[in-house]
Amino acid sequence: MFPKNAWYVACMPDDIADKPLGRKICGESMVFYRGPEGQAVALEDFCPHRGAPLSLGKVENGKLTCGYHGLEMGCDGKTVSMPGQRVRGFPPIRKFAVIERYGFIWVWPGNPDLADESKLHHLEWADNPAWAYGGGLFHINCDYRLMVDNLMDLTHETYVHASSIGQKEIDEAPVKTVVNGDEVITSRYMENISAPPFWRMALRGNNLADDVPVDRWQVCRFTPPSHVMIEVGVAHAGKGGYDAPAEHKAASIVVDFITPETETSIWYFWGMARSFNPQDAALTASIREGQGKIFSEDLEMLEKQQRNLLAHPDRKLLMLNIDAGGVQSRKVIDRLLAQEATQVTV
Repeated sequence: MFPKNAWYVACMPDDIADKPLGRKICGESMVFYRGPEGQAVALEDFCPHRGAPLSLGKVENGKLTCGYHGLEMGCDGKTVSMPGQRVRGFPPIRKFAVIERYGFIWVWPGNPDLADESKLHHLEWADNPAWAYGGGLFHINCDYRLMVDNLMDLTHETYVHASSIGQKEIDEAPVKTVVNGDEVITSRYMENISAPPFWRMALRGNNLADDVPVDRWQVCRFTPPSHVMIEVGVAHAGKGGYDAPAEHKAASIVVDFITPETETSIWYFWGMARSFNPQDAALTASIREGQGKIFSEDLEMLEKQQRNLLAHPDRKLLMLNIDAGGVQSRKVIDRLLAQEATQVTV
């Protein structure tokens, strides 16, 4: 259903600042907290004493204590102590590989022996002061692949997001999809059009006129296991479009980390990174608010789409040329799932 030998965003650092966090990822119930040296830790959310969720406990001096009977767990998944009891012979619980990088806590739900930090691809915008980032989190009741489909085919913007980023020219512009190894890229370019409301706001945020024709682009990049980065922007028409100098455009990257919870639910970490006026906190907040409204419109559509698909599992869906990005992304996912099926897992 979903690749497990891969890095997924689990939470934000602040989520585990002072208490444990319980979260299900790829069907695995996990508890996240900070250990004795402040490092992020992920264990199975299961107390070996009576099966209580460890996430209902507390963390003191980096020690995770079960909230039911006070059993203390080590960061290695082994029991440490319990008031008045001998517990060191208890079988250990699972420990998951974790990385804290780029402002996120990442977890590897599969075999920890296969966890490879080099497989977490570099995010230029996340550690470069020339960029600003703002985002949020939605819990959505849908198959994670439906969200991948949604992000790899932005034709829906004309209809779902008509009041913010949608416009008829999106429907009319040709779409190109290419596959480079495990990366799928779908691109669309529009020339000499009017900027929709969201992008007029972005132009003003970069001190540019918002009432002149623009060239617009959307370049969607899928990378495993379920991440989609979308290069988006507008430039004053005739200045070079996608390749226009910074002083003539408002360009950003829509950041989409899709973390499966179950087969029909996801944790959706969304945001936008931009390379213009990165020091403007008010602009970051304004863009974040606008994005939040846009993505909330996707939420309703995806959840109701999921209900329809569950109610009619045998219905065949149409595949059109605009679906190529999602189709190719699913092929990459299927190939990774097939590879995992041949590996020894824990």
